[in-house]
Amino acid sequence: MTSDQRPPNAPPTRIGPTLAHHAWRLSGRVVAGLGQLLLWALTGIGRLLRPLAARIGAKLYGTARRTPPAPAGAQGVRDGGTRVMAPGDATAPLPRWINAWTEFTQAWYFAPLTGLALTVAALAELAPRTDSPISVAGGFAVAATLPLGWREEFLRPVAAMVLGAYAAGLLTGQTLLVTTAFAALYTLYTLGRRLPRQSTGVLAAGSVVTVAVVYLATDTLDRIPWPAAVLVVLAAIGLGDARRTLETAGRTQAEADERTSETLTRLTAVQREQAVMRERARIARELHDVVAHSVSMIAVQAETAPYTMRDLSPEAREGYAEIARTAREALVEMRRLLSVLRADAGAEPESAPQPRLEELPGLIEQHRGAGGKADLSIRGEPRTLSTTVELSAYRIVQEALTNARRHAPGAEVKVELTYLPDRLSVRVVDDGGSAPTMVLNRDGSPARTAVLDPAAAGAGPSGATRLEGAPAAEPGGGHGLVGMRERATMLGGRFSAGPAEDGGFVVEAELPVSSADGGRGSG
Repeated sequence: MTSDQRPPNAPPTRIGPTLAHHAWRLSGRVVAGLGQLLLWALTGIGRLLRPLAARIGAKLYGTARRTPPAPAGAQGVRDGGTRVMAPGDATAPLPRWINAWTEFTQAWYFAPLTGLALTVAALAELAPRTDSPISVAGGFAVAATLPLGWREEFLRPVAAMVLGAYAAGLLTGQTLLVTTAFAALYTLYTLGRRLPRQSTGVLAAGSVVTVAVVYLATDTLDRIPWPAAVLVVLAAIGLGDARRTLETAGRTQAEADERTSETLTRLTAVQREQAVMRERARIARELHDVVAHSVSMIAVQAETAPYTMRDLSPEAREGYAEIARTAREALVEMRRLLSVLRADAGAEPESAPQPRLEELPGLIEQHRGAGGKADLSIRGEPRTLSTTVELSAYRIVQEALTNARRHAPGAEVKVELTYLPDRLSVRVVDDGGSAPTMVLNRDGSPARTAVLDPAAAGAGPSGATRLEGAPAAEPGGGHGLVGMRERATMLGGRFSAGPAEDGGFVVEAELPVSSADGGRGSG
């Protein structure tokens, strides 16, 4: 509708408010532009002064020490994928002063010294205003400051004396001293920090009433506006209450963190125990195949002996029958023991025969086919050992190669077998790779939340023992260092694993060989 079409009785358009609104918006833009210019200027000054501020901070707090790159095979700590910065130098001026002040405030003599210092300061402040220090004003000053020396042991009686003496001094018209006022406010702050929330509310109400009575009864505080006095009193009590709340929250958080840490520790221990039990069950299944074959052969030979040897006496036939019966019972008991040790009863049994050391070249070729680099070297005179020893050695090499593929991709692995008269030595070492890994400690305990340097990669357990030792088995795999240690311990041998001196990771195991194994001849 145009102005010509406007009804005759319509009110005229008022231009004034519209112009005022636009002027207000324009002034706001001007203020915002000036503020932005000032902000740019302050930002530029801050950038120019940043090196100076860094130098001053380094002088006061000390230079934060950046963790140097970890050498080959060493362990470096990372947090969220970034190298953690070490805290500032504790011997720098400001941290040193802060630590010294903290130790001083926590000492038993802090309260007596501060109480005595406040008393001396109060008497010194009162001295120019009185002819003699021994006076009513001096007595009120001492009573309002000296009891603070025992505030840590007897807070409530001391607070009653200090606040009562200060209030009595104000009501009797004594001189207002800055020192006694500070002592009273500090007492209110301490009470707000130590008392419960309900008692703090009662204290605040009583303090406000006392201030009102002083203003109504005397003119001691006439130079101070009453809102300012009430605000200062409530602020002192409020600061104490806020400090108490903050400390309570800090203690609650610390207790929660401690409970969480204990829970994680117990969970890690349970997971490690489960990993050990699963590995023992897997070893038991493998040994069942080996031992069951031998016991079955004993039973079959004992049962067929009376039919192949005609001149056996009745006692010999009965002996062979007893041997066969005992062997059959042993097989039944072995199956029962295996069912108890089985950790994953639903797993499908392995149909392939148990591997021996003569199949190591094929294992090395599989590792190479998966993109790895491996060399096999055999020292000493190779000979056929017991199935248990060869199976354990094969599994240790298999686990070590799996670790190298998973945690040190591209690393060169050297597998060394050394046949000694009384033992078989197995050593698998890699030169490290480009990926970090989680490992167990050398004693087999779960590692801390840490990541090895890439040069020490390949240390992680296959299967794999992940962060904080949490195990997780793979189909057909063991439990890494836990499984290798169990196999070596089962045979009475020794096992060690850790970063190598020249980088990478090394796994070493020594498996004892019985005299019967040594006399079997060459394999």
